[in-house]
Amino acid sequence: MPDIVIHVIASALYLGLAWHFWRTRWHRPATAMAGAGAPAASGPGLQSWERAAVLLPLALHAATLYHHLFAETHLRFGFAQALSAMTLVAVVLYWTESLFFRLDGMEPLVLPAAALAVPLPALFPGLASTTVHAASTAFKLHLALAMAAYGLFVIALVHALLMTVMERRLHDKNPAFVGSLPPLLTMERLLFRVIGAAFALLTLTLVTGIAFSEALFGEPLRADHKTIFAVLSWVTFGALLLGRWLRGWRGRTALRWTLAGFVLLVLAYIGSRFVLEVVLHRG
Repeated sequence: MPDIVIHVIASALYLGLAWHFWRTRWHRPATAMAGAGAPAASGPGLQSWERAAVLLPLALHAATLYHHLFAETHLRFGFAQALSAMTLVAVVLYWTESLFFRLDGMEPLVLPAAALAVPLPALFPGLASTTVHAASTAFKLHLALAMAAYGLFVIALVHALLMTVMERRLHDKNPAFVGSLPPLLTMERLLFRVIGAAFALLTLTLVTGIAFSEALFGEPLRADHKTIFAVLSWVTFGALLLGRWLRGWRGRTALRWTLAGFVLLVLAYIGSRFVLEVVLHRG
């Protein structure tokens, strides 16, 4: 089967599931979701077939990404591979988190992003890395930490967006799909737990990046776009966690800081690689 066909199948499955979840969670009235005589707060949760169905495109996604990253002698990791890996980790984290919490409403936000990212490595294969460190286990660990941090921040952003939608629907007395989610305070605690874990991974990513910069270039930090945006993102999320601890930041304040930190993080690697590979046609 041609490689692009597998990408298309995975993307189509993600989109089909996103459409299903939107119709049954977002679009469907809360009273219908709850069932006759049942409280809306009970929510349906993920059914067994839905949980299994998500694993199919997820497995195809993982297989195609592994092929693009490691099928050749040299490692390929451009903006397309980074986006694909980021969304793959986000879907894995959502699926895992849904084992412990009813998070209906996340799917129409997470799955379409994965659907768009799956075929990107086939369309933009990028250039193979020629540095000897790129094939080392330590460097792959650095990339794994970075992508885990990216994926966690995607989930954090989705949490923040869902909290905003929940607040608006509750104020508008339109509780559709809200009853399937935990209470706002629980969502808020989950949000900052995810941000805290992502911040820790981002810190480890920067530390390992400093070590590699020292080994490759003889200096711990290079004043390039990737480093500047990564540090700015780290400072932004650190300030958000500090503001939460000292001043109890929440709601729209948390959303704005989460969005700002996420944009900076995307610009740090994905944005700089996109400019180099697509705009400037350089590796």
